[in-house]
Amino acid sequence: QVQLVESGGGWVQPGGSLRLSCEASVSIFEIYDWGWYRQAPGKKRELVAGINDGGGAKYADFAKGRFTISRDSAKHTVSLEMKSLEPEDTAVYYCNRAGDWPFFTWGQGTQVTVSS
Repeated sequence: QVQLVESGGGWVQPGGSLRLSCEASVSIFEIYDWGWYRQAPGKKRELVAGINDGGGAKYADFAKGRFTISRDSAKHTVSLEMKSLEPEDTAVYYCNRAGDWPFFTWGQGTQVTVSS
C-alpha cells in the first residue's frame, strides 16, 4: 500500500521560510507527476504546485515567485521550498500525484502556520 509522508511544517512569522518534504513509498516514482496541495480550515483542498516527470513545474498564482517544487526520483521525494510566507498560507500541506493521475490515499499532511 502506498504511503505518503509529509514533513517540515511548523510555525513561522510572516516573511519567513519553510521547506516541506514528502516521501512516497511507491515502487515506481519517476513516471508520475507530483504535486503539493493545501487545505485551510473551512476551505477546499487546492493545488499549490505540480511537477511532471521531466521536471517541469507549474504553480498556483499565489505560489508563483515564492514557492519552488522539486523532486528526487532516486529518493522518491518531492519537496516544496516556501519563502515570503503570509498568514494566508496557513494550512495543512499534502503531497500526492498530479496531472491526469488519480490520487493515492492522502497522507496526514504537515501543518504550516504563519502568524506573528
